[in-house]
Amino acid sequence: MSAAGRLRARSVGLARPRSGRGFTLIEALIGIAVMGIAMLGLAQAFLIGTANNRRAGDIGHAVLLAQQRVDSLRVLTAEELNAFPDAARGESSDEILDINGDGSSDFRRLTQIQLSGLSYGIKVLVFPATRAGIAAATLLADPWANGVRAVLNTVIGR
Repeated sequence: MSAAGRLRARSVGLARPRSGRGFTLIEALIGIAVMGIAMLGLAQAFLIGTANNRRAGDIGHAVLLAQQRVDSLRVLTAEELNAFPDAARGESSDEILDINGDGSSDFRRLTQIQLSGLSYGIKVLVFPATRAGIAAATLLADPWANGVRAVLNTVIGR
């Protein structure tokens, strides 16, 4: 091929094949788009994981609060259980709790005691603080629909 033919071939894009070094602009843009889509998926997974960790923490705290109530009831005598809740002892069957001392409510704990022969049936339910304005009877009627975080049932014999 003459020099003029080579020059004309280069000017119309018919030059020798690309050597394979580097990427074209289109290839780079496609790579960036694929990476962006992958990063969006990872970001979504991170957000879901964070929300699940928070919910698991709330459930863990709620179970601890329910167990704490049961433990405090186990040390009471039969007379004290019959008188529960006794305001003189600082007891309440419906409590709004601030577990971290920041001045905002974290949980609502409801406690029920039923005498059955020589034993007492204890039921403790712990709800998120967002349920503070709902009547206790409504929460007890359908705890799962109201976002209960922990339900603990036990029996105390006397």
